[in-house]
Amino acid sequence: MTMTATRPRPKGHPGYSETHPRIEATAPQARGLVRTACAIWGLPDEVTEAASVVMAELVSNAVRHASGPSVRVTVDRLGHERVRLAVVDRAPHRLPDLCAPEDEEQSGRGLVLVEAMSDRWGYDLLGPARRPWGKRCWAELAVKQVAL
Repeated sequence: MTMTATRPRPKGHPGYSETHPRIEATAPQARGLVRTACAIWGLPDEVTEAASVVMAELVSNAVRHASGPSVRVTVDRLGHERVRLAVVDRAPHRLPDLCAPEDEEQSGRGLVLVEAMSDRWGYDLLGPARRPWGKRCWAELAVKQVAL
């Protein structure tokens, strides 16, 4: 079951989030959420494309390396200049690790793409410091031009 929510803010752009099963089919759905949000915000195509690829990679990492039945994906606009994408999962001890895969390896390039396509990325542990229950992996992209 997919649930979509718009979080109201006192001013500025709304944020969008959905909860999905932690399965491969979630990546295209998360890309759709990114495309919808970017279209509503009037962002340029190059930002939309980069953001949708980054989101798909973040989701794919959570599907492959996390645990639990679901993930939460969010798309936020941090002012006029930035878009923030995030995926929350229930695996606080499986942290993202940027490494360069060997040429013959079939996987392991997701975070390399995230690094290349975003301005900054990282993760936040969620829950009490001693017993975190999950993590949020996020990436921020700059918006080079704002449509009026």
